[in-house]
Amino acid sequence: MEIYVVQPGDNLFGIAQAFGVPMSQIMEDNRLPNPSLLVVGQTLVIRFPEEVYTVQPGDTLASVALQSGLSLRQLYRNNPILEGQPTLYPGQTLVLRYQGSPGPSVTVNSYAYPFINQSLLQRTLPFLTYLTPFTYGIQEDGELVSLDDEPLIAMGRAVGTAALMHLSTLTESGNFSNDLANLVLNDLSLQEVLIDNVLTTLQTKGYSGLDVDFEFVFPQDALPYAAFIRRLRDRLNPLGYPVIVALVPKTSSDQPGLLYEGHSYRDLGEAANRVFLMTYEWGYTYGPPMAVAPLPNVRAVVEYALTEIPAEKLWLGVPNYGYDWPLPFLQGETRATSISPQYAVSLAARYRSSISYDETAQAPWFRYTDENGTEHEVWFEDARSIRAKLSLIPEYGLDGAGYWNLMRPFPQNWLVLDSLFTIRETPLPAGLLRS
Repeated sequence: MEIYVVQPGDNLFGIAQAFGVPMSQIMEDNRLPNPSLLVVGQTLVIRFPEEVYTVQPGDTLASVALQSGLSLRQLYRNNPILEGQPTLYPGQTLVLRYQGSPGPSVTVNSYAYPFINQSLLQRTLPFLTYLTPFTYGIQEDGELVSLDDEPLIAMGRAVGTAALMHLSTLTESGNFSNDLANLVLNDLSLQEVLIDNVLTTLQTKGYSGLDVDFEFVFPQDALPYAAFIRRLRDRLNPLGYPVIVALVPKTSSDQPGLLYEGHSYRDLGEAANRVFLMTYEWGYTYGPPMAVAPLPNVRAVVEYALTEIPAEKLWLGVPNYGYDWPLPFLQGETRATSISPQYAVSLAARYRSSISYDETAQAPWFRYTDENGTEHEVWFEDARSIRAKLSLIPEYGLDGAGYWNLMRPFPQNWLVLDSLFTIRETPLPAGLLRS
């Protein structure tokens, strides 16, 4: 795999010739909406086929997989043109293998709301070990707020992607309730009802594990929170369900602030089977323009986490989005718009802006002026920034990655991920996970 950065005067035909790959492959892999409209500073992921197969009459994707010794999921990952669908036609060329040795194995999880575009989900599922529909809420009597998750679970199951149940204190207003967390964490009889409901849902819906996300937990509830996670693990692990807990991005045990004080890395790390580090949102809706996940900040969280939690328990959080800020930025007034990486590039093309790259943050950005004369600053992710983040996984020996979230298209991310790693096909049963 090569990551090419578009230079002034480039065109797609010339880039394809320079790398010796078909122009159609670069277009399909990167899902370029207009191949004649490249942006200076835009990244293109170039992959080099090593072995290809020409589809014969009577072939099916399953028969090609069996003949080539590959999984169906790997064939989908190797051939984005399939869009996650098994339809073939005689004479079609399939890539069986790309140049380069297989990378280390990683677990990959991502979140999705039930209203996700099904075509987007279909073509992304083969890159995931787990899909996590977002989210089951909690009522004050321990009952669950229902979620229309069956279609997502079924689509994942069809391509071998397991599902994690997501449990949170998110309310209908879109905020995490520390009062609700306090109620649950300090009432053992209420916990018993809640855990029974969670277990019933795991079993009836066909989930493979549980992901717990309580945010803005009161400082005095830090130990009860860890005890709750341990209680979940003790109930669920013997039945084959691992328990994952999401942690806010801390850099020290005594980091002040309501977001941080209720999450004890050491205690929650000991209680759960896996830990998801939410290493993003430094650049956020109401904050000043900056990278969503600057690499030094991400690295600092990982290095602190490793002082409290074994590396093999850690999943690195990776953002699948960017932000567009109107300028000038006014604290308390300016509100950024969340956008996809693909849309960011289309904005740069529309307003004839060149994309810059911040070498410290390891993130792309640009400015443009809209039709109303308002200047904007955009920070987002591209193939370079994703490679920089994902490279932390083998550097520190982490177990894998978790993406927030699947709702926006970002095809380059999946190309980079698949080129760097071997994505685990089958989730580990809880009994084999480090406790």
